[in-house]
Amino acid sequence: MATVDLTLETFETTINQGGITLVDFWAEWCGPCKMFGPIFEKASESHPDVKFAKVDTEANQELSGMAGISSIPTLMIFRDGILLFNQAGALPAPALEDIIGKVKELDMDAVRAEIAKQDSPEA
Repeated sequence: MATVDLTLETFETTINQGGITLVDFWAEWCGPCKMFGPIFEKASESHPDVKFAKVDTEANQELSGMAGISSIPTLMIFRDGILLFNQAGALPAPALEDIIGKVKELDMDAVRAEIAKQDSPEA
């Protein structure tokens, strides 16, 4: 599956569609982004069941600011609209594959229960 470009208008809808979405925040001038780009693209071809998206931080400065991006590349991974991973820096291919595998294995009911527990006021 090819990567899709996200904008402020499409970001929320895309990550909330359900399933796993990886988002690469990048810029054309960024050397590490250029190194990570082909790794990200290759992973998208190996995982057709996962959405791979890119955000050009130069063209989407408002979205990048709202996402708290202070360093690029930054990779965010969402599953069912829940942010599970957020890390700056170019990952090597094996590390990216490992993270994707872990996200696929997660019991999302347990994750939602843990979030609900953290959000509930102490009794």
